Amino acid sequence: MIYRLRVKFVVINMTIVVLMMSVVFGLVYHFTRADLEEKSIRMMEKIANRPFQIEMPGEQSEQIRLPFFILHLGTGGELIASSGGYFDLSDQEFLMDLIVRARSSHQKVGVIKEYGFRYYKTNTPYRYSLVFADISSETAALKGLVRTCALIAGLSFILFLAISIWLSGWAVRPVEKAWKQQRQFVADASHELKTPLTVIMTNAELLQSSGCGEEEQRRFSEAILAMSRQMRGLIEQMLDLARADSGQAEAAFEQVDLSRTAEDSLLLFEPLYFEQGLTLYAEIEEGILIWGLKDRLGQLLDILLDNACKYSSQGGTTWVKLKKQGKSHCILTVENQGPSIDPEDLSQIFKRFYRADPARNTSGSYGLGLSIAEKTVQLHHGKIHAESRDGINRFWVELPCVLGPGVQGYGFRL
Repeated sequence: MIYRLRVKFVVINMTIVVLMMSVVFGLVYHFTRADLEEKSIRMMEKIANRPFQIEMPGEQSEQIRLPFFILHLGTGGELIASSGGYFDLSDQEFLMDLIVRARSSHQKVGVIKEYGFRYYKTNTPYRYSLVFADISSETAALKGLVRTCALIAGLSFILFLAISIWLSGWAVRPVEKAWKQQRQFVADASHELKTPLTVIMTNAELLQSSGCGEEEQRRFSEAILAMSRQMRGLIEQMLDLARADSGQAEAAFEQVDLSRTAEDSLLLFEPLYFEQGLTLYAEIEEGILIWGLKDRLGQLLDILLDNACKYSSQGGTTWVKLKKQGKSHCILTVENQGPSIDPEDLSQIFKRFYRADPARNTSGSYGLGLSIAEKTVQLHHGKIHAESRDGINRFWVELPCVLGPGVQGYGFRL
């Protein structure tokens, strides 16, 4: 698909280039030819009207000068006189042929291609004259222009083709990346769903066996229920990612008190941290307003707090800070004491289905939480990154905020 897309891009681009070059070179040829023809006719008209006027030496003239000669005819069309120093006018048969060809045309100006002459007719009560000018230099100039344009067009075509091929790779790179991510997402999702589905099917088959007692039935039913809940959790997170990818939620943005949302999330996680012997310390600045989705921002905080809880060392401390940075942004940080994250894992940690510890998939961690967090931050036009130093794992989020009354921050220990 990507290859066909690149080919289509190159074909469309080169079609546009060819059409533009054809129009440009066609206009250049047309106007050059018209200009040469106009100057030639003006010269012939001047000669026909003033056949005996001679320009002084050194006199500047804007008229082009072409080899020409004049034939003066009688009332019956017979040749009376001829003048012109550029040609041998002794061949009467040749001159009569020119006269017949010129007089047979109803146009005042025309071209005799066989001889390479342009003629101009002038008829006055005193004389009937034919002015002939050699247009071989004009024809040669036009042929030279065609050759030059063809050469330029060929070189330009090759150059633009190379540029188009390079641009096609650059243009479809995001599409190629998205396509690969989609294929990887489908493969990973299938893999994640395969294990619980296999467990459900196996326990369902055992549940239908004839020798299954009540205790076995209860155990098999509990296993089916546990795997079904795991699959539901995974599907719900996948739907969250799909909604974030669609970008349609931005239309429902509203003003959200992020300070209050953070406090609500902290209160929900307080029992969990206390139960696991962890310390949760928060420092929340009041009055921080965000233009966004309250549920998604709450989910962002829940993901970061849940991640810190799961990956904290025994008896460790987690710090949550929310404060303004300047007038238009705020900073949210979630830090926890825990095993250091390798630099390689840090570069992959926001990818879908990525887990630094594969064993976490049995505890409700599908490797989608941080991907959802990243999508939420991007949806709100913010930035998120992770770092790990000296036994402290830190997630840093920057979001644009709505200007509001400044209130002093406070800290509390849970």
